[in-house]
Amino acid sequence: MHIVIKLHAQQLDLIENNCLLKRYTISTGSNGIGEENNSGKTPRGLHCIRAKIGAHQAVNTVFKGRRPTGEIYSPHLSLQYPDRDWILSRILWLSGLESQKNRSGNVDTMRRYIYIHGTPDSVTLGIPGSKGCVRMRNADIIELFDLVPVGITVHMLEI
Repeated sequence: MHIVIKLHAQQLDLIENNCLLKRYTISTGSNGIGEENNSGKTPRGLHCIRAKIGAHQAVNTVFKGRRPTGEIYSPHLSLQYPDRDWILSRILWLSGLESQKNRSGNVDTMRRYIYIHGTPDSVTLGIPGSKGCVRMRNADIIELFDLVPVGITVHMLEI
């Protein structure tokens, strides 16, 4: 089993034995594609899921620093914090596997805190809009979270 993220198509595919199991619409970095630290871009290349965070949390649980804040996202909460980058429901923390491309130095995906995570249902998916992470609908990230193990490979492709 592995994940293929098509950056231009804004799709995430879950593949097993060369068969498509699931396809999700996503949103990647609004600043485009790239690996540089502090760029707000979504990295390319071969990654793995280093950690799964948020098992058994409620839908719309708000995370900050990979920890639940005790808040549940709502439109009212969004009005209170209009500039917050909402990380909701579950987190799949990515780690690059290609030295000097997406691992180590100024291009380290894990040190950049690049995740696959939930986003408010009001957020438009299918177009770039994140700060470099891969955003998914909450129901989709919960489903994916339950299907994949830590260590699964994630291919981020410019297609």
